[in-house]
Amino acid sequence: MNNLFDLSGKTAIVTGGSRGIGRAICIRLAQHGARVVVSSRKLDACQAVVDEITAHGGTAMAHAASISRKEDLRGLVDATIAAYGQIDVLVCNAALNPYFGPSQEIPDEAYDRIMNGNVRSNLWLSQMVIPAMAERGEGSVIFISSIGGFRGSPMLGIYGVSKAADMQLARALATEWGPKGVRVNTIAPGLVRTDFARALWEDAANLKKRTRDSPLQRIGEPDEIAGAAVFLASAASGFMTGQSIVIDGGVLAGPPRVQDE
Repeated sequence: MNNLFDLSGKTAIVTGGSRGIGRAICIRLAQHGARVVVSSRKLDACQAVVDEITAHGGTAMAHAASISRKEDLRGLVDATIAAYGQIDVLVCNAALNPYFGPSQEIPDEAYDRIMNGNVRSNLWLSQMVIPAMAERGEGSVIFISSIGGFRGSPMLGIYGVSKAADMQLARALATEWGPKGVRVNTIAPGLVRTDFARALWEDAANLKKRTRDSPLQRIGEPDEIAGAAVFLASAASGFMTGQSIVIDGGVLAGPPRVQDE
């Protein structure tokens, strides 16, 4: 029997792949046989992940690109095809959040950066990659969203709007490209111990509240998100599209039962 999670012969692009959740996804995709293109704004940081992958027998390459620059993303796609021939898996993990505060006060520039970086860049990459997937009759696109797309926040409201938009973009693309065999899904993590979310988990009061409200009584680790990406990239999720996998320690389920002292 074939291994449902085997990615041998597949090529995956991962944006924001140099650290945090993106790095964990790159490593796990490579462990399951994928050729991985690690991308972020800093080439040396990407190369460090590539070196880690190749040291353990995997195949990977680094390519620097800013998700805010369409020409950078075009270059990323072209370089991947030149190196490996095709793109089978696209993981849009990179995101921006230049503003922390109430939506009433967000500057127009910050709003544009959030929406363009977190939504438009995913659309750009999808437009560049999906048609070739459709010609071959298969492919998987994965957007890394957030539980912020499911609930409001007094300080991260527009970031949450962008993440909700990613989920809707996945649903839209799933209906457009499903007949051609291309699947599009999202992963919605809760609070994870990454540099991106450092301001949230280094705040002792916020961390106490977030862990108190989680049934698992802790925040997540980057590698705990990576398994879902392997699932969505592989044949194991072959009948799944247009969906969002929530990995949040149970936060959206509700607060835990208070245990007796």
